[in-house]
Amino acid sequence: MRIIKNPHRAGNKLAPSAPYPSTDATRVADLLSLCPAAKETPLVDASDLAQVAHLWVKDERARMNLGSFKALGAAYVIARHAAEKSDEPGVDTLTGATYVTASAGNHGMSVAAGARIFGAKAVVFIAETVPESFAERLREQGASVVRSGADYAASMEAANNAADENGWTLLSDSSWEGYFEIPYTLMEGYLQMAAEAVAQCPETPTHIILQAGVGGLAGAVAAYSRTVWGDAPKIVVVEPEAAPALQSSIAASKCVFADGPDSIMGRLDCKEPSLIALNGLARDADLFLTLSDDEVSEQLGTLAALGLETTASGGAGVAAVMNDAARHSMEIEDHSRVLCFLSEVAE
Repeated sequence: MRIIKNPHRAGNKLAPSAPYPSTDATRVADLLSLCPAAKETPLVDASDLAQVAHLWVKDERARMNLGSFKALGAAYVIARHAAEKSDEPGVDTLTGATYVTASAGNHGMSVAAGARIFGAKAVVFIAETVPESFAERLREQGASVVRSGADYAASMEAANNAADENGWTLLSDSSWEGYFEIPYTLMEGYLQMAAEAVAQCPETPTHIILQAGVGGLAGAVAAYSRTVWGDAPKIVVVEPEAAPALQSSIAASKCVFADGPDSIMGRLDCKEPSLIALNGLARDADLFLTLSDDEVSEQLGTLAALGLETTASGGAGVAAVMNDAARHSMEIEDHSRVLCFLSEVAE
């Protein structure tokens, strides 16, 4: 476990060429109102899990029947493209278009579902280590699945090459130099869960705990929370000890690659942050915390027993609050009101 304070809070960008995250939740809500599967997810009172006054958990496991918050990302990008092409987007609006991505989990499902709804094709590259069960889930959503490379980075390179060679649209949930427009819109989609959480919380939280891989969820929720609640909540970003990409970048005052062993927090096991998310979190987050695999996995049984079954990735933020030492390091006390996000279903 390691925690650092953010010396860049409310300061300048760490990636000058990249934008800050969007905070326009109204634009998201207007478009999602057209989707019959876009229903509000619940805010659960899980205060028995930790020694706090309130522990509110935004449960994203049923989001749009796709099993995670990422349903709001890639599918929103594709829906936005369809809405820009037609006043009445439908099943044939994007016929002829192909979206390509790499995925080790839920992002690929969102790409596949969004493409299917609006008549586009989806091609998802997966690494050799990705279970065949996940490949089957992608195919059930209509995606073409291509295995390439030993890890996510290799499959992402293959997807990028395929986009260039075939004139397809690369739809990544991260951002890097020269690739900002699509991930900016994708992160904007995540504002829906942030806006719902703000409306559902009976009081302003004293702490908001956000797990992060490349930082899309954390960057979007933190940016929106600051627009509504200002400086009142202390915002903490939680990463795997094996992949502290954001914490390392904050410490180095620039985007860095954080190499390390594989983590059981697979969806958070990202070695390089999104530049858009890095800018937002350098401005908006107060603390950056890393947890070991053991520190997260030991809490999953308790979560499941209370009906909050999830993966190590999905429960990392809640696990941080349940850990006595982590709670102390985050300055969470008996009277604190804490907001967390349960980001995906159990596998």
